[in-house]
Amino acid sequence: MSTDQERLSLAHALGARETLRPHLSPTPLRQYPRLDRRIGAQLYIKHENHNPTGTFKIRGGINLMHHLAGRGISGVTTYSTGNHGTSVAASARLFGLTATVVVPEGSNPLKVQAIRDAGAELIEHGRDFEAAGQKVAQLVEERGLYFVHPANEPHLIHGVATEFLEIVERVPDLDVMIIPIGAGSEAAAAITVLKQIRPQIEIIAVQAEASQAAYLSWKAGEIVTAPNSTFAGGMATGTAYPVPFALYKEALADFVLLSESELYEGIALAAHHTRNLTEGAGSACLRAAFKIRDRLAGKKVAVQMSGGNASGVELQKAMALPCLTDGTC
Repeated sequence: MSTDQERLSLAHALGARETLRPHLSPTPLRQYPRLDRRIGAQLYIKHENHNPTGTFKIRGGINLMHHLAGRGISGVTTYSTGNHGTSVAASARLFGLTATVVVPEGSNPLKVQAIRDAGAELIEHGRDFEAAGQKVAQLVEERGLYFVHPANEPHLIHGVATEFLEIVERVPDLDVMIIPIGAGSEAAAAITVLKQIRPQIEIIAVQAEASQAAYLSWKAGEIVTAPNSTFAGGMATGTAYPVPFALYKEALADFVLLSESELYEGIALAAHHTRNLTEGAGSACLRAAFKIRDRLAGKKVAVQMSGGNASGVELQKAMALPCLTDGTC
């Protein structure tokens, strides 16, 4: 983990943008007139699913590996349900580091293959996110690898924060930002940028009812654990984490919880309205916008489309839903 000298700040986010500039282009921020009419708001979809690796997480990976390579670190390890692991693997290879990624048994096969394709050693261990983390602790002890925490890592968060710089530069009078939350790096990144530039903005987090540790922690005002059974890998965590929680426990305006059925509806709605194939967490914010449309009426709202790495089984289930053809839910 990074040292206390590297606290989260807007200045570090701006620095991360310069680090990322040779490697990533800004992702599209698009409006879809039919969505605006359905929600009754000006909706801006941030297509982080268009990034290399198909997710926002590559931003954090590149920024972190840039700094680790500068410190002479040669090998990293992490645990992941898929997207974070792919980011770590691809970013490590970009800077000449080795990567070992531990995923829970039965993880999304598309994401597992992507981690392997990015050149990482992949280990399947345990039933869930937290069990995979126990294996990583063993690898750190045995091999002396640098542990890339999926949330408690300032350089990673500063990289992710660059997406919010892109949003607020395009829509400086934004009223609402809707983000998905699992481990919390994106929530921390959004708060770091948006609350400094536009303090009155509402940041609303979206989480799965089946894995609501972040919501329960926010509600309790302290970190708690909770059951973790959602199919949506980007939200599949059973606890909150200290670094992002320290920010979002006070700065988030609200949470929206989605059932598993609603998460599948989000995938179908994204396909209908934007012609993008997303994963459950990737389109969760769009589904949440439909759910709270009365609250959003007349506002300028940015919606995070965080990832597009759904399995074939997930897509088949979503594409059988009526909202794929009628665009409503």
